[in-house]
Amino acid sequence: MNTTDKYLIIGAGFVGLGMAQALKTAGMAYDHIDASDHIGGNWYHGVYDSAHIISSKKVTQFTYFPMPAHYPDFPSAQQMRDYLTSFAAHFDLPSSIELNRTVTYVRPVDNNLWEVTFADGEQRLYKGVLMCNGHHWCKRFPSFEGKFTGEMIHSKDYKHRSQLEDKRVLVVGGGNSACDLAAEAARVGKKSVISMRESVWFLPKTFAGVPITDLMQWWMPEWLQRLIAYGIIRLSFGKHSDYGMSVPQHQIFRKHPTLNNEVPYYIKHGRIRVKPAIKRLDGTEVTFTDGSCEQFDLIVCATGYHLAYPFLPKELQRVQGAIVQCYGGSFLADYKGLYYIGWGQPRGGVGSLMSASVPILVRFLKLQDEINIPVGLVLKEMGQQLPQTHLSDPQEIFRRLKLTKIFFNQIIKKANQVDAQYPHFSNPILPPLLSEKTSSLVMF
Repeated sequence: MNTTDKYLIIGAGFVGLGMAQALKTAGMAYDHIDASDHIGGNWYHGVYDSAHIISSKKVTQFTYFPMPAHYPDFPSAQQMRDYLTSFAAHFDLPSSIELNRTVTYVRPVDNNLWEVTFADGEQRLYKGVLMCNGHHWCKRFPSFEGKFTGEMIHSKDYKHRSQLEDKRVLVVGGGNSACDLAAEAARVGKKSVISMRESVWFLPKTFAGVPITDLMQWWMPEWLQRLIAYGIIRLSFGKHSDYGMSVPQHQIFRKHPTLNNEVPYYIKHGRIRVKPAIKRLDGTEVTFTDGSCEQFDLIVCATGYHLAYPFLPKELQRVQGAIVQCYGGSFLADYKGLYYIGWGQPRGGVGSLMSASVPILVRFLKLQDEINIPVGLVLKEMGQQLPQTHLSDPQEIFRRLKLTKIFFNQIIKKANQVDAQYPHFSNPILPPLLSEKTSSLVMF
């Protein structure tokens, strides 16, 4: 099987499916693989059965494939799985998807091709690799002093409320998953405590009957969005001191905001109590930094994930913290044909952003076919800087995409000028993996 004229898409979640639809529509040959036994990514293998989306369906859906009219503003996990399945079927994507296929190594070889090694030892050559393997699979666990003899799990391991029933539950974290689980424990557990190193900004999921994410418009600068958010918080949540919490030490949107109505509600009903960071573990006893001690049966660490590409050699490990050091959100300046897709975390639904950005990405892929140097080098020469954060304002992204579309012919002109300066560019070749042991940690 000759695959040298194809791209390989790694991952069949929201981003991978959107990428596949775009390539298929553009008539660009590709293979598509996923390590799981079904499409859907995190919505298939990574969420609890009571989960609902945080952003509204309006911004989460692909704009060219709306969710069913009977879906609520915040669809459930099952509805999201059904939506992605119907999206894939509508565009006949499953026929090109190979499931239960784990990538163990990706490296550049001769002729600017990419050698991909699979867990079963098969190797293929591709013109490019689109990495859409997501960022909700490599669990981040905090380190604690002492030892806990009760049960400790990561939030990704939580699937059903029965895991919380009649238990004294401590949830570590202040993000959306942490608050969902603390609220669930407040309903069915014997005790629910949430431990946060620092306070977070609580935004309601709706305001005046409208989903919060639908209130923000493409023309709004971030300072105006921030002002609106502060006003909504004051009118709906009130002051942190009203809940026994300190004021967050960061501006809203500097970190991911928490969209949750239930935690403030249950705090007021005495069903959730807020504690500071954990100082020490001793058996089933937890000591907090304020000196208080409590007994727990279960600790749930809703402490996020590492952004990871374990199948890449060290020379292509460009992740610093939660940020991929690439240009245009996807492109390297020193290698062509390797694309980091969907690693950022915008404040909004992925579908609307994919709908707007993927057509531009396809144009860049076509431009890459016409020039010898990496597209990332072109963007670098045009003055683009490496990202400083993994968080982004979706409205700013929409504005930038509009400008990119308008001025794309200028980008092509600049690309040809820069290309002429590097007539002998070729991807540096990297050696094969020496060890017989290859990683199979990834669920794409």
